Amino acid sequence: MKLARRRSAVALIALGWGAALAAAQTTPPAKVSQFGRYAGYSVPRSDAGVRSSRYLTMRDGTRLAVDIIRPVKDGQPAAEPLPVIWTHNRYRRAFTANGRLISIGDSPDIQALVRRGYVAASADVRGSGASFGRTQGVFTPEETQDAYEITEWLARQPWSNGKVGMFGGSYLGITQLMAASRKPPHLRAIFPVVSLFDIYGIGAQGGVLKDDFLKTWSALTRTLDLDEIAAPVDDDKSGALLKKAIEEHKGNRSLFEAMGGLAFRDSRDPLTGAFPNLDWQPAGHLKEINEAAVPTYLWCGWFDAFTRDGFLMFRNFAAPKKLTIGAWSHSPKDAAVAKEEFTLLACEEMRWFDYWLKGIDNGIMKEPPIAYQVMVAPGKSVWKTASQWPLPAVQAIPLYLAGGRAGGAASPNDGRLSLQAPGREGARDPYRIDYSATSGTATRWDNTVGGGFGYPDLAANDAKGLTYTTPPLKAEVEVTGHPVVRIWASTAAPDIDVFAYLEEVDPSGVSRYVTEGVLRASHRQASDPPYDNLGLPYHRSSAADAAAVKPGEPFELAFDLEPTSTVFDKGNRIRLTLTCADKDNAATPVLSPAPELTVYRDKTRPSSIVLPVPGGRIEMESAGATALLLVLVLVGFLGVLVIAFTLFMRSKMKAIGQG
Repeated sequence: MKLARRRSAVALIALGWGAALAAAQTTPPAKVSQFGRYAGYSVPRSDAGVRSSRYLTMRDGTRLAVDIIRPVKDGQPAAEPLPVIWTHNRYRRAFTANGRLISIGDSPDIQALVRRGYVAASADVRGSGASFGRTQGVFTPEETQDAYEITEWLARQPWSNGKVGMFGGSYLGITQLMAASRKPPHLRAIFPVVSLFDIYGIGAQGGVLKDDFLKTWSALTRTLDLDEIAAPVDDDKSGALLKKAIEEHKGNRSLFEAMGGLAFRDSRDPLTGAFPNLDWQPAGHLKEINEAAVPTYLWCGWFDAFTRDGFLMFRNFAAPKKLTIGAWSHSPKDAAVAKEEFTLLACEEMRWFDYWLKGIDNGIMKEPPIAYQVMVAPGKSVWKTASQWPLPAVQAIPLYLAGGRAGGAASPNDGRLSLQAPGREGARDPYRIDYSATSGTATRWDNTVGGGFGYPDLAANDAKGLTYTTPPLKAEVEVTGHPVVRIWASTAAPDIDVFAYLEEVDPSGVSRYVTEGVLRASHRQASDPPYDNLGLPYHRSSAADAAAVKPGEPFELAFDLEPTSTVFDKGNRIRLTLTCADKDNAATPVLSPAPELTVYRDKTRPSSIVLPVPGGRIEMESAGATALLLVLVLVGFLGVLVIAFTLFMRSKMKAIGQG
């Protein structure tokens, strides 16, 4: 049942992320072109498109299945050459559901583009759908060269005006970036949605393998390749060619088989001889992508697995670019969130392709290049714009790990976060690792591979780690950017993983997930990044950099958390939780007996979390005032008990006297 639900989510991705779009379009009488609104510049000029399907033969003889959706007017395909948008699809370009053929042409956003004079196309990547061939990994050189050839074939067709764009999300977004790296002459604009940049930073974040993520995606694609088969092309009436293609798919190598055993960024794949964590990803082809300079609109979510990657691409891409990031996950499950995202997405796709493929001067490139959503409260947010990232007005405010009892956490230490740096030596917190710690089974990682989304109250997870919590905030605090933790620690274990969670705690004690990060101690060596890393700590995670942990010797772990833009409410608290496992999401070696981690928080080894705060102020009640309030509450409670007991005894004595 779980896998079936995730296959349904993958089918949504295959439809170009537009199947959730259901809002009716209304056209104001005047022209308008601004973020999320577009009318008067591009109007429907045809009926819904007509689909055809065929095989294209690649340079090595491999045949790839391609769908073409052309605008129709009065029952006939449009005669004039038109711009073409296409997607390189890992999740089947077309399939049958409940007896009905579903293709990219059924996606409302693509239908809107076709009606406005675009040809749309979708091609199954080699080894998938109805395409022939087999794959030894993801985003391989063979697959990327296919994208070049398909792009140029589309540009040569009589119904094409030679201007080609690409669209799609997740895998379908990453294939756009890989296609750009081959510099096809006719690729004029791309719109990658929720796409990664650094594959190692996702699959083995901080050196810690996201095994559930990789295994689940591998199982999903295996099912799509062999069991939930794609639709045959038009000329394959009997389905014989489709059967032959599926037979070849049996030789596919799963993502987990290809990359699950690669411990380092520079690990070599013994089967292909490639370096997948360097080569099978956009970051490994940044130079070529920048030489191509294809205009790029990046679309991201604060709760995606690829959140950091969107900002890295924006900072490093040389082409004309825009970035939108909203309060959504990789594949939103909430209907209201999905409607908001896909309504905005459809509008921005139209504006982007109209500008770059049709030459319509709609002003999109005159706007601030970044639109981001500040999460004020669950279900409530505001949109802001920016011209650069990180935001220039942001100040880095360190909150230091401190002793004492913060109150409200059932963790072993219940420590405090303080604006004051520690002034004495020797302060530390011992922690016996609890391998049952978990952030849940509906996380950003689960959702990226088709699972649900919704973090639980993290108080239960907090109780299995070390917590550090501020006093209640005297005023709301906005955090927008990339939090960074710097933790001094020691252990007798040969290696250790440290997970850090930033949380917001309300007065009732409910702890809300904000963001997270992780680093394996042996990967702690800092190094110069191969690209602009936004000033954040960078760990090359190469075999040569691996640094063993010396028993009992303190070491520092410095790593960033996934970026966020959130408001901590007045009266709430900011919490940092540290664990050494996330059993449902990451492959941490389990040692028996469980070792101990010591976290230092003294003058020589101050541990902290540094928050990016616009305005640069965090105001909180003093720890003394908070403690006094707790004492007063306790004294008051005890007073009530004493009075109640006194009245009870008087009543009893009176009853005895009367008796």
